[in-house]
Amino acid sequence: MLNENEIAKVVVDSCFKIHQQYGPGLFESVYEEIFYYEFNKTGIPFSRQQGIPLIHE
Repeated sequence: MLNENEIAKVVVDSCFKIHQQYGPGLFESVYEEIFYYEFNKTGIPFSRQQGIPLIHE
């Protein structure tokens, strides 16, 4: 099992790879879809866009 630092390295490396290939300027949803595809290959379990409880005023 990976610790937080090891997972963070995989995440940052994936993001850097995506940025090198596509550069800036795409919609966030495009980067998210590419990241999902790439990170899914790692076999590390994760879930996308989970809601969180929020109380405002």
